[in-house]
Amino acid sequence: MEFTTLGALVGLIIAIILIIKKVHPAYSLILGALIGGIVGGGGLTGTVGTMVSGAQSMMSSVLRILTSGILAGALIKTGAAEKIADVIVKKLGQRFALVSVAVATMIICAVGVFVDISVITVAPIAMAIAEKAGYNKPSVLLAMIGGGKAGNIISPNPNTIATAEAFQIDLTALMIRNIVPALAALVVTILLSTLLSRKSGVMVTEADLEQVTDKNLPSFLAAIAGPVVVILLLALRPIVGISIDPLIALPIGGIVCMLCCGQIRNIIFYTEFGLSKVVGVSILLVGTGTLAGIIKASNIQYDMIALLEAGNLPSFLLAPIAGILMAAATASTTAGATIASQTFSGTLVASGVSAIDAGAMIHAGATVVDSLPHGSFFHATGGSVNMQIKERMKLIPYEALVGLTSTVVSSIIYLL
Repeated sequence: MEFTTLGALVGLIIAIILIIKKVHPAYSLILGALIGGIVGGGGLTGTVGTMVSGAQSMMSSVLRILTSGILAGALIKTGAAEKIADVIVKKLGQRFALVSVAVATMIICAVGVFVDISVITVAPIAMAIAEKAGYNKPSVLLAMIGGGKAGNIISPNPNTIATAEAFQIDLTALMIRNIVPALAALVVTILLSTLLSRKSGVMVTEADLEQVTDKNLPSFLAAIAGPVVVILLLALRPIVGISIDPLIALPIGGIVCMLCCGQIRNIIFYTEFGLSKVVGVSILLVGTGTLAGIIKASNIQYDMIALLEAGNLPSFLLAPIAGILMAAATASTTAGATIASQTFSGTLVASGVSAIDAGAMIHAGATVVDSLPHGSFFHATGGSVNMQIKERMKLIPYEALVGLTSTVVSSIIYLL
């Protein structure tokens, strides 16, 4: 089937409107795909067939994401993620509080915890330090969000898995490819959060602090054991040519984490908790696949190439632009990166851009404006520091600068 660009755009716009109206994103994407396909000239039968094919193309990503929940559940429930954050913050001290908060969130996200959960995990520690050091909420939240964005593009998280699957490239290679852009984003995060700390803003008070009883956290060595095992397993392919699929590496890391933290007896509970954290993303990806199928089968990719050529712009810019636009439309890094990768992978590779470079640029681009108010990340991160929506809105331009930094650096690396 082939659909018109108008149909693809209509489907995308309808999905955006429904998401803004608080309809579940998966249903919004499915309904948008259905209407867009019919408007685009596919007919009911052809549209449904293309939607099903698009959803089917997501199954390998969904399977890997479901198994990644074992690692995420282990890191969160054993206290390993919190211990890693706590040690980093304490080692760097109050003098470098914003640096430590950004680095801690980056590392927690990079080892396999979702970006919103990473922020929520670090938030109590960050808030306690901010109250003592006299930092305002915007500066602390930006440090966490920016660190999370930096860690997200080098993590085995759903967005990375979906991008690697769409381009049929090695997950580890994609993670490594964006290390320099991630570090650049981290530096900009620290600079911007420091700038915000010198401006007036809502201060952190004792009332904002989480009243916690003494927690029995694991040792630092036990906490990092699981992530280290995952990194080593995924690194076997580029180092010695032995390929360990993330579907195997991520669950093994989670089990090692539980063993080293002395919590293997809770494996059923922790894996169920991890599953509860990834099932929403998995369902979202199925819905994303239906709309991606319609958009991929439309003329939109050729029309975008034509626009770039009309403006005398190089075709490789399609990668970061697609990532930025699709993530903004869905207010989700995962959905944005998935739709952009599924739709434009073939066109980008055919135009001479290597799959690894195109995937890296799309992935980085999907972190620019992925935290708009019609997505859950906006509200989850604001709630982690008890911030009002009006104040939270003011952070969006700063977050966009962080994501734009990694995107620009990723594009410069391609040109080099």
